[in-house]
Amino acid sequence: MTPPGEPPVIAGLLLAAGGGRRLGGRPKALLRHRGRPLVDHAVAALRDGGCGPIHVVLGAAAARVRAEGALDGCTAVDNEHWEQGMGSSLRAGLASLALSGADAALVHLVDQPGIGGAAVARVRSAYGSHDTLAAATYDGRRGHPVLLGAAHWPPASAAAVGDQGARSYLSALASTLTLVECGDVATPDDIDTAADLFRLE
Repeated sequence: MTPPGEPPVIAGLLLAAGGGRRLGGRPKALLRHRGRPLVDHAVAALRDGGCGPIHVVLGAAAARVRAEGALDGCTAVDNEHWEQGMGSSLRAGLASLALSGADAALVHLVDQPGIGGAAVARVRSAYGSHDTLAAATYDGRRGHPVLLGAAHWPPASAAAVGDQGARSYLSALASTLTLVECGDVATPDDIDTAADLFRLE
């Protein structure tokens, strides 16, 4: 916990373990966008948005992502159960942050190249305390990034199953969730299928 009077520590938590099953087994973190792997763009978005430390959860092709991605200064977290879905990656990432002293985790997904530092900074600015729960919205529709104050880490981890991530947890606490409109600075489209690859440059 940050001492009183000092700026809060907002960690970046990048979920980058997916194997791209609907992309023919091409790990999403290694898809190329503007000459670099998606994992590089996502890490840059977290840094540009003011997050630190940054923990990156790896799974599919973890060794290649380490070798080809620009992860200098990041903590790489291996999720041995990545095939179970995003929930397992969220659990692994929050567990890795438990001893970091961070006040909150800003959760970002590797397959959303249209979300950059501006959206990250906007959601990050919603932090008020360890009880803060916030999420970006796009034309009113909830998406990522998501800000989880440290008080939410244990229950959010317990609720993270399958590919749901924190979705069910956020829905259950909708009345306390701060919504941050980001549609003017980012696009939330993700890369899930071959039909989505046109979004990569």
